[in-house]
Amino acid sequence: MTQHQGHCRTCPDKGTEHCQPESCSSPPILPPNELTEIKKVIGIMSGKGGVGKSSVSALLAVALKRSGFQVGILDADITGPSIPKLFGVIDRPEMDNKFLRPARTLTGIHIMSLNLLLPQEDDPVIWRGPILSGAVKQFWTDVAWGKLDYLILDMPPGTGDIPLTVMQSFPLQGLVLVSSPQDLAMMVVRKAMKMARIVNVPILGLVENMSYLVCPSCGESIRLFGASHVKEAAQKNGLPLLGSLPVDPHFTALADTGLVENYDGPLMKEIQPLVEFLQKTKEEGAW
Repeated sequence: MTQHQGHCRTCPDKGTEHCQPESCSSPPILPPNELTEIKKVIGIMSGKGGVGKSSVSALLAVALKRSGFQVGILDADITGPSIPKLFGVIDRPEMDNKFLRPARTLTGIHIMSLNLLLPQEDDPVIWRGPILSGAVKQFWTDVAWGKLDYLILDMPPGTGDIPLTVMQSFPLQGLVLVSSPQDLAMMVVRKAMKMARIVNVPILGLVENMSYLVCPSCGESIRLFGASHVKEAAQKNGLPLLGSLPVDPHFTALADTGLVENYDGPLMKEIQPLVEFLQKTKEEGAW
């Protein structure tokens, strides 16, 4: 991990003695347990609900796995978890001594989600903020993730308790922000962007989801949400646009049946710039 275990995120350049409870108000970065060795932790965030963060998280995990990396997904959207559904995972995580073992998908992607611990997948999670934050911390400290190249955090919408907990307490190397094309969505995403900068978390770039739909008859690209504002927002904020993903009904159908790992359509091609960006910056040590 690039973040020293004894340091908080808001003052990483100061000595460990600075980041003690009596002298620093920011929480320390949580160290991994002895059964966890992860090279890069990447958050997928938006601030806006309904833009497809979980779909992007799943697609990125599948693409990284196909590129030969060991990958896990931590479903940090505690009250609206959808990662197990996308992958068709229903097995409960097993306890190994004092740690939980993450569930595995068909291709070996590691997954931890609260939905795997509920009696029924549609049972609601009616918890207050501190309990939610505590649960997402336990998905890091109490889960034996093993050796992974990438752990992807599928984060909930908004800029509240859970995103703040993740940003301040997890050894995040960076965030990928997801938006749909319209300015209404991008306005909310900018809130997440400002939050990340306030708490000193690097933003790796933007991904535009649901950019267009290709007509199956004529091949014309239909802009369902109108003209895109994401590229303009990326340029204004000095961030790369790491992908423009179309709407693909085939991907949606596979997601509904838990078979996203079988997908091999245009989305897989469009997610490759993000995969290559993560691999390149990892090799160059840019994080």
